[in-house]
Amino acid sequence: MPEQLHARVEACYQQAESFFKCRFPRPEVNFRLRGQKAGVAHLQENLLRFNPQLYRENREHFLRQTVAHEVAHLIAHQMFGPRIRPHGEEWQLIMRGIYELPPDRCHTYEVRRRKVTRYIYRCHCVEGADFPFSTQRHNLVARGRRYFCRRCRATLVFSGQVVHG
Repeated sequence: MPEQLHARVEACYQQAESFFKCRFPRPEVNFRLRGQKAGVAHLQENLLRFNPQLYRENREHFLRQTVAHEVAHLIAHQMFGPRIRPHGEEWQLIMRGIYELPPDRCHTYEVRRRKVTRYIYRCHCVEGADFPFSTQRHNLVARGRRYFCRRCRATLVFSGQVVHG
């Protein structure tokens, strides 16, 4: 995990401790998040997960805003309990009052979609109807799993057509 991110998490905790005049247990932090989310706070586990791709592409804003956003979730949970709304007034108080940041619920980072491969399956009963399978589902078929047409209950058959996109 990059030192800058770890240092930012620590700085956010120190700010919160100074404000609330109490000590908070430090979370486990990892970079095992993929997809569209920049960060996730797991409240019960005291765990922060961050998206390494979005971090690399948006480093400055990510360190300032996203890290504080996720830390604020953990602090709000520990200060006000489990019944508060995720982006409610308690969380907003921390974002504005402690970190002096806008309480933005979502990031605006550009998220590049992965290229997806689809394997086209067909049934004899519906002319021109394609059933696109993911690589995972196609591999299950190769290992013996069968999928059935909802209309006639016949086994769907791989057409040999692969679509990349």
